[in-house]
Amino acid sequence: MTSESPTSPPARPSRGRGALAFVRDVIVIVVVAVLVSVLIKAFVVRSFYIPSASMEQTLMVDDKILVDELTVDWTGYERGDVVVFEDPGGWLEGAETEPPGGITGAIDWALNAVGLSASDSEDHLVKRIIGMPGDHVQCCNQLGQVTVNGAGIDELDYLNLPDGSTLASTQDFDVTVPEGAVWVMGDNRNRSRDSRYHNEQPGGGFVPIDKIVGRVVLRTWPLDRFGTLEHSTAAVGVPDAAQ
Repeated sequence: MTSESPTSPPARPSRGRGALAFVRDVIVIVVVAVLVSVLIKAFVVRSFYIPSASMEQTLMVDDKILVDELTVDWTGYERGDVVVFEDPGGWLEGAETEPPGGITGAIDWALNAVGLSASDSEDHLVKRIIGMPGDHVQCCNQLGQVTVNGAGIDELDYLNLPDGSTLASTQDFDVTVPEGAVWVMGDNRNRSRDSRYHNEQPGGGFVPIDKIVGRVVLRTWPLDRFGTLEHSTAAVGVPDAAQ
């Protein structure tokens, strides 16, 4: 009769291997999350903050906003849309700053990539589209309204004007928007250096559509102002340029 040797207990994974597997899983999760965030920022939404008072009271200084970059590829833009765009050339002259370098620059780049920072906000502008390609935009009619293709638009719901004033612009202009561009103005009409103030520049004050990042869709900060951004319907019923 042969004696049986006792059964050996199953080998347990070492604590070192378990820790390495945990670290590996965490790294994979972080990398995937960063890639998803970068893709979302590149193709869907992008975060900015408001550096100036040109859009008050619609957007206040230091408001955080989300910009829709995706759906506008299918729907296009409309009069009344509030949009963020890159400097068409000379609008922010003297305002550019050198990006941080070294570790600070790397951290800032990473936070921008995942949408947790918006340090390039001061390199962009936010305004409201008043004129689309082909539109004849003029200031002002007898009611003090900006006219688009001969029709006055009532902007009083969003304009920030001095008490008692209904004049949509203190600066006269008469332009026809070229193809592939828009005419933009700030809601804080008397404190906005918009298309009117760049009318004498080579670009004529117009913003090329390919310079537009997207349409502002959401205020994310401060929390008491959190919510979607309603775009103006003031220009509904304005005749098209062809008419």
